[in-house]
Amino acid sequence: MSPLWTELTSRRNLFDAAGRAAQSKKSRPDVAAFRANLEPELYRLERQLIDGSYRPGPYHTFRIVDPKPRLISAAPFRDRVVHHALTNIVEPVFERRFIPYSFACRAGFGTHKALAHARRACARYSCVLKLDVQKYFPSIDHQILEDLLASVIHCPDTLRLIELIIASSNPQEEVLHYFPGDTLFTPHERRRGLPLGNQTSQFFANVYLNPMDHLIVRNLRPGAYARYVDDFLLFSDSQEQLHEMHRQIREFLDRFRLTLHPGKSRVHRCRDGFSVLGFRLLPTHARLVRPNVVRFRRRLRRLHADYHAGLIDKETVNQSVQAWIGHAMHGDTWRLREQIFDAFPFLPAQPRRGV
Repeated sequence: MSPLWTELTSRRNLFDAAGRAAQSKKSRPDVAAFRANLEPELYRLERQLIDGSYRPGPYHTFRIVDPKPRLISAAPFRDRVVHHALTNIVEPVFERRFIPYSFACRAGFGTHKALAHARRACARYSCVLKLDVQKYFPSIDHQILEDLLASVIHCPDTLRLIELIIASSNPQEEVLHYFPGDTLFTPHERRRGLPLGNQTSQFFANVYLNPMDHLIVRNLRPGAYARYVDDFLLFSDSQEQLHEMHRQIREFLDRFRLTLHPGKSRVHRCRDGFSVLGFRLLPTHARLVRPNVVRFRRRLRRLHADYHAGLIDKETVNQSVQAWIGHAMHGDTWRLREQIFDAFPFLPAQPRRGV
């Protein structure tokens, strides 16, 4: 048994994974049931992983609009424990291979660091190439992903678990694209698509585009670069240079069976502004995009009504709005926030009728 597999299946790692998987979900019935019988459940999971009898369960799927429609796939809790146990061990192996300008789903990075980096670049350069992969998660090719992972991870047991998790992915949105060398049947024969909602899918998504990150920073060398999942920003003072980079990236992504979104991939002048991560960036300031503000006003209106009806208390209101305020504070939004909260004063709640 390799040291990597020994560490992955250790009781210590499984306990840690169970804690991570349960964060912010401890009141859910499936999570509570697993935690109520934690040691026997983890012992059973440990034995199944070691003897090879572990099999993932079926996904529960549902759709959200945030802001565009998405299919979310929720794995059974015990499978989410395995996902965290895997990423606990293999993410550090890949972390030193990731570039410092890939900001999604990495400890110490995140949305707001990506936004700060993009704001600095927007103030320094006159142009930006904004790229977006069309239907990224449904398009990820299983064989290409497995080959990328196997080029770094050489533990057969760990690779078998990875392949099992990838193969158990439930059907995603249909994607039909042809690439150089394909026959009529190739897109129908290749397995593809990762479920949104998995801890492993977020990690795999970073691995899949890591070769493109290295192509950009080592070969294309824009003035500045940032990637958040499948959204990329390349900055330069030359529009011609950015158009050439666009062509080379499009050709490179053919090898990974990915297509850039034709309507969302183009060169912008920074002085005209461009949207990224919920903000409209310009060289001198950043504003929240209008749909974000509209959605928050609607949410605040509902909270306001529930508070004055005595259905919720002030602490519940506060918890509901703090995340949005924290995000909005990363732009120039002081006046906007004043206007919004002046319109919804949360006065003492009226008691319910009959109380």
